[in-house]
Amino acid sequence: MNLTSQSIPIRHLGRKAFTLIETMIAVAIVGIFFVSLYTGITQGFGIMANTRENLRATQILLDRMEEMRLYSWDQIKTYGTTNSFVPSAFTEAFYPRTTNYYESTAQIGTSNASGDFVYYGTITVTNAGLTNSYNTNMRKVIVTLSWTNGAVVRSHSISTFVSEYGIQKYIY
Repeated sequence: MNLTSQSIPIRHLGRKAFTLIETMIAVAIVGIFFVSLYTGITQGFGIMANTRENLRATQILLDRMEEMRLYSWDQIKTYGTTNSFVPSAFTEAFYPRTTNYYESTAQIGTSNASGDFVYYGTITVTNAGLTNSYNTNMRKVIVTLSWTNGAVVRSHSISTFVSEYGIQKYIY
């Protein structure tokens, strides 16, 4: 038996592993992949946090607007006076206070909770600014909300008209 006939051919002796350049290119591609993956995850969490802040702001704005429906016309007309029922400024926490049903004194989500921030709001009641004959029987209510999370200041606003006799008087 001839040993040279069973040995490895000379052309395959140098091809037993990857070269250093091929390995470095593969590591660079995998590195770019992981950096892109973690950047996408981080941006996704940032977008979700921003959406939560905006949703809570919308809840607060709608809550204050619905509160305006509970006031009588006389209470709305007195806005800006010393005996006003409508508050001109308010604050709300990001995590609203809720009462535990089993312990009436327990507060969940208090404003001192870690990571909590405060929304600052104003309610403005002005003349409707209409030129129609019923202008004196209407008011414009503007609720503005602003908050700071980190270094970014954000703000939302909502407005509506309130009439003395309600919508039913003008339609029917």
